[in-house]
Order: sequence, then C-alpha cells, then structure tokens
Amino acid sequence: QVQLVESGGRLVQAGDSLRLSCAASGGTIGSYVMGWFRQAPGKEREFVAVINRSGEMAYHQDSLKGRFTISRDNAKNTVYLQLNSLKPEDTAVYSCAASPRLLGFPFVHTHRYDFWGQGTQVTVSS
Repeated sequence: QVQLVESGGRLVQAGDSLRLSCAASGGTIGSYVMGWFRQAPGKEREFVAVINRSGEMAYHQDSLKGRFTISRDNAKNTVYLQLNSLKPEDTAVYSCAASPRLLGFPFVHTHRYDFWGQGTQVTVSS
C-alpha cells in the first residue's frame, strides 16, 4: 500500500509561485495515476490536476490551466504541482492522491482514488 506525503506549502503573497511535492513510499508511484485536489475552508474538495502513469498525459481543471502544472518523476517516486501567479482564492489544503485504476482517465472525482496524503497548506495573502 502506497503512502503519500505532500510538502512545499507555505504562506506566500499574491503573484508568487510555489512547487508542491508528493513523495510516495511503500509502493512504486509509476503504478498509479496521480492527482492533486484542494480544499478551501468551508468548501468541498475540488479537482486540480491529474497525470497518467508515464507522465505523457495530464489534465487540469479548466479554470487553473496556464497557472498550475502537474508533473511527475517516477525515478524519484514523486509527483509535483507547480503553482504560478497565485491568488488569494488559491488558499487551500492541497492533497495528492493515487489511483490504481486502468480505465477512465482522466480521473477528476475523489472516489476514483484509493490513497491520499495528509495535505499541505497553501496560504496566499493579498
């Protein structure tokens, strides 16, 4: 069973950039489709981005395209989320998730993922 640990979240100012990391242990990340989700205070968890096993295909939430980019390095067992031009409304806990499913990419719903990290807090001040 794979364990996921996110890092990289912190307090930043509007317009700044961050790179979040999701490190896996107890399993080979290359066996999973990997996704990022976020949850703002008082709101439901929402889909951010997903990437297939090889890293050749990625899908981002429409409203975040051009600012957020998902990537992966299977040799390092790590998935990344690059956040650019951050806005106060991007403030949330960002979590990565792993899916062993083979069909139906891209996975944009939480129920398609079996393993979750604890999340990392991103706070954007205006």
